[in-house]
Amino acid sequence: MFNSSQFTPKYFLLTGLPGLEALYSWLIFPFCFTYLVAILGNSLILAVIKRNAALHQPMYLFLAMLAFSELGVSTSTLPTVLSIFLFGANEIYFDVCLLQMFSIHSFSIMESGVLLAMSVDRFVAIYNPLRYTTILTLPRIAGTGAALGLKSVILMVPLPFLLKRLPFCGHNTLSHSYCLHSDLIQLPCGDTRPNSILGLCIVTSTFGLDSLLIVVSYVLILHTVLGITSGEGKRKALNTCVSHICAVLVYYVPMISVALVHRFLKNAAPAVRLLLANIYLLVPPVLNPIIYSVKTRQIRQGLIQLFLQRKF
Repeated sequence: MFNSSQFTPKYFLLTGLPGLEALYSWLIFPFCFTYLVAILGNSLILAVIKRNAALHQPMYLFLAMLAFSELGVSTSTLPTVLSIFLFGANEIYFDVCLLQMFSIHSFSIMESGVLLAMSVDRFVAIYNPLRYTTILTLPRIAGTGAALGLKSVILMVPLPFLLKRLPFCGHNTLSHSYCLHSDLIQLPCGDTRPNSILGLCIVTSTFGLDSLLIVVSYVLILHTVLGITSGEGKRKALNTCVSHICAVLVYYVPMISVALVHRFLKNAAPAVRLLLANIYLLVPPVLNPIIYSVKTRQIRQGLIQLFLQRKF
């Protein structure tokens, strides 16, 4: 089980939903359906935006980036979650676990950055609509997407190497159905302070800073909208932000809820905490395609055209 020369475990043991093992045969249906909706929904959003030249505009290109990052989060957690519920296979090799951790956190960081970019996009569209397309040009949007992807990779690259250098003391059971950095650093018997400090810096400089700047963006948007004299103009301006506001809430509310449960409900059943952790990663990829399909006419029309082309 352990390599005595390197003191690293050969594999980790993942945790499903303790106490609910008898219900796995029933729980697999909602989990499979949820993953199917998440992967299919975000794939359709990407396909619609790619095929429709009229949607090659800043708002929809940022939406494509959001769908891509959510697709990455879903596919990163899919193999281990379904293997536990379908086959009861809860072993994951050390290096595979580090790769999954890297993928989940990288795509999550990218998703947070895209939500910030979308809030800036909405501010520019409302504050200076006449120069909207000249400010947010295609090269700038492509550069923003590349920068967000590069940032998420660069921030996460050191963490797997820092974990690999640490000795493990025999305990190799993780508390989730997938590998997370906050979970992995609980296992080594060496000094994990560099990992903890770097992890805290990453969380603060990404999720913390992004959420703060999103709030600032919407304060500026609200100030701009209140300066519009026409009531109809105010309504139209705010209506363009509804989908993005829903996406921000869908992303941050489950994250905050999980943090609060772990902080204040430590006596809650482990299955409850783990179920909430799974919901936190699954809710945004499932709901965002539905929100944008319902609230955005252009996306809705694109989906209809895509299905009609497939049919005929």
